[in-house]
Amino acid sequence: MADETPQNDTTDEPQAQVTPETPEVEETTPKAEEAATETSEDVTAEAADVDADEAEDDASEDHGHSHDEGDHEHSHAAPVTQVRGGARADARRARRSQPAGEAPVVRAVAKYVRTTPRKARLIADLVRGKDVETARAILQHSTRSAAQDWSKVLESAIANAENNHDLIGDDLVIKSITADDGPTLKRFQPRAQGRAYRINKRTSHLTVSLTPKEQG
Repeated sequence: MADETPQNDTTDEPQAQVTPETPEVEETTPKAEEAATETSEDVTAEAADVDADEAEDDASEDHGHSHDEGDHEHSHAAPVTQVRGGARADARRARRSQPAGEAPVVRAVAKYVRTTPRKARLIADLVRGKDVETARAILQHSTRSAAQDWSKVLESAIANAENNHDLIGDDLVIKSITADDGPTLKRFQPRAQGRAYRINKRTSHLTVSLTPKEQG
């Protein structure tokens, strides 16, 4: 009778190979490929968005640059006028602006004269409306110091009339004469008990206007 004793499982024979590993590897490989594909698609989409944004920025910069260049060219295209000054130029402009039948008015100005406006007006009231010869005599024989300043301004106005307007100096009369306030210089003098006493040194702007006798 045959021996039916079961064989021992703990023999030295090699165990069977595990086959489930192969399907697992086969299943994970497509997933990795799909993830890589999705990642590459996302990167491509982001790159496309970045390119589109850069293109829009370039277009806006080009438009702004062209607009700025247009403004720059327009600003350069505007005409530039040069204005020349000077006493002779002012006199020529005054002659052109005066009507044909009106007598010319010649003026002279002395600014920042070191005399008070009140003292200057006392002399101006004496010569206002007088002719040049009479005004010269009054200023020459006046004892006030402001008379010398008025004499200089009067001679300057006569020179302007003769050189710039071709007028005769002895045929002129004083149409207007004014003494305006100029800036006041403030000085200080020490006084008792450490005090400071302010001294106001006033200045004046002297103006003389002449016109021919016939139209005066």
